[in-house]
Amino acid sequence: FCPGCRALQPPGPRPDLFRLMACDRSFRIDAQQLQRRFRSLQRAVHPDRFGQRPPEEQYYSEQHSSLINKAYQTLLNPLSRGLYLLELKGVEPAQETDSEADSEFLVEIMEINEKLAEPKNEDILEEIETLLKVKQEELTKEVTAAFERDDLQEAKKLLGKMKYFANLEDKLKKKKIPS
Repeated sequence: FCPGCRALQPPGPRPDLFRLMACDRSFRIDAQQLQRRFRSLQRAVHPDRFGQRPPEEQYYSEQHSSLINKAYQTLLNPLSRGLYLLELKGVEPAQETDSEADSEFLVEIMEINEKLAEPKNEDILEEIETLLKVKQEELTKEVTAAFERDDLQEAKKLLGKMKYFANLEDKLKKKKIPS
């Protein structure tokens, strides 16, 4: 907002999502603080509050609201938060073609994929869902530790593994949707 006229201003070209959400630039975040900040910002700039304002401010309001949603979703999810942190530190994220993943890990991913390809079986789907949740929690702890050691290459490698599990979670969700 303009300090003089209180008119809403356009968002900056490449805002720092951590600063926008009043979080430390760290992998470890306080999800409740993030949610409070999200709600507070949305209350301030939500397009519904700008219906009687000039079209330019209405447009800025939509831009800010969209940016706040993006910041919240990016920082709330450990995978996207980690990838964003790497980006801020100038580290390219791991590509799925990177062959750094160990063969044991790739075999595990293949086995889960094969189970997901089998005819729908609720027990197996529950088992896979539990397994994926545990794996993501373990990886999140390892990524946290890697970032705290400032070991960006290890964080990059672990986030690459998290991506595989996130893809499996997406496949699982699609399989669970009744057809």
